[in-house]
Amino acid sequence: MLLRHVARPMLASWFIYDGVQAALKPAEHVRAARRGASLVGQQLGVEEPLSEKQVSALVRVHGAATAVAGLFLAVGKAPRTAALTLAALSVPLAVVNQPFTPSDVPRDVRTRKFVGNLGAIGAALIAGADYEGRPGVRWRVDRARKDLDLAKNAKHQVDAAKHKVESATDKATHAVTASARTATRRARRAASSAASTATETVKGAVSR
Repeated sequence: MLLRHVARPMLASWFIYDGVQAALKPAEHVRAARRGASLVGQQLGVEEPLSEKQVSALVRVHGAATAVAGLFLAVGKAPRTAALTLAALSVPLAVVNQPFTPSDVPRDVRTRKFVGNLGAIGAALIAGADYEGRPGVRWRVDRARKDLDLAKNAKHQVDAAKHKVESATDKATHAVTASARTATRRARRAASSAASTATETVKGAVSR
């Protein structure tokens, strides 16, 4: 669909630009990153702060990962995975810019960035949920269940038909066997009767 080829690069452009800027100019993001690292450290009970070099390295790595994932989304290379990766990478930014805790940064500035981060996460999640018209996981699971049920029903029908055939075969075998036994007994009786008649005839002829 043409819209995807246009919309994906447009969405990815913001992530690529922001990621490249963070990777090349980490100093502009270090203060916010340090604030986020301190907040996470407090929640985890880690009191030892990260050094300036460590925070700068984290900013560079995060920026490079964001730029690469954005580039993948723009060119349509594993777009769903790239979009979900971008959504995950945007979560720390939303945490850093959240306006609910005291900070030296004005609250309205943090609020604006926070809302922008939430919008980026939502857009990336929508892009990550785009199956491009292909069936989703839920549909595939339901279809697999239906196919399994159909296979089980077909197996039951085959087993029932096989049982009927075996039962009919057994009945036919018994009928043939019974008929053969009856015919044998009749033949023996007829032979015995014929032999008796012949014997009596011979005896009558001899007595004359």
